[in-house]
Amino acid sequence: MLGTYYYHEIIRKTVISFGTLFNKIHIRHTDSNNNSISDIRVPLAYAPVQKFLARIQQQPDLNKPIQITLPKMSFEMTSIQYDPTRKANLTQTFKASDGQNLKKVFMPVPYNIGFELNIISKLNDDALQIVEQIIPFFQPSFNITVDLVDSIGEKRDIPVVLNNISFQDDYEGDFSTRRALIYTLSFTAKTYLFGPIADTTDGLIRKVQVDTYTNTNIATAKREMRYTVTPDPIDANPGDNFGFNEEWDFFGDSKEFSPTRSVDI
Repeated sequence: MLGTYYYHEIIRKTVISFGTLFNKIHIRHTDSNNNSISDIRVPLAYAPVQKFLARIQQQPDLNKPIQITLPKMSFEMTSIQYDPTRKANLTQTFKASDGQNLKKVFMPVPYNIGFELNIISKLNDDALQIVEQIIPFFQPSFNITVDLVDSIGEKRDIPVVLNNISFQDDYEGDFSTRRALIYTLSFTAKTYLFGPIADTTDGLIRKVQVDTYTNTNIATAKREMRYTVTPDPIDANPGDNFGFNEEWDFFGDSKEFSPTRSVDI
């Protein structure tokens, strides 16, 4: 099993989906008459907050004359942890189709991916505007739909849970030290990881057979009629344009069909 190459990009897709939740946050500044004088889209980057703090506190030799424009948001993946509360039978499989071929898929493994969203601002009002545009949607979770496995069209709603909110004010030092208000929001995305997916024809139903009886007393009922349905053509695959053949057979022999032996007994 190990050594078979596959890559569904599930963790990457989860990270991207998490980031898209916060890439359209705006803040507004108003004058004394409550008229809007500026509307700023808050930039978002995938990076640890320490990098932004370093640019604020240490002015490197940059091409532009300013250090960094605030407010700013950054997020990063902080942990990957197995979730035993959502565990399923590891040997259980299900069938899926890519439109042409049938796929055999093992049940996915539940994992929790931890994220941190950092809001860095010079003014507390700017930070509060951003926070209030985020936290009402998490009660305490918000579902995002992620296309986990493209080859079988497996889409699932991934709950993103807001775990904690912390606040930090780094305004210490002399007047030349820039202030940095930092709000840190901790999240957990409850996603699923899939293993390798193989083509298979096992379990593909090509015949349906139903026996009907004279009454509902299963101890004394005699079979009366059998209804059989098969695809036309018989070798049709999922996604093919096919029809059905129907057959009706009537019996008076009082026998029963054995599914394990596939014969009348």
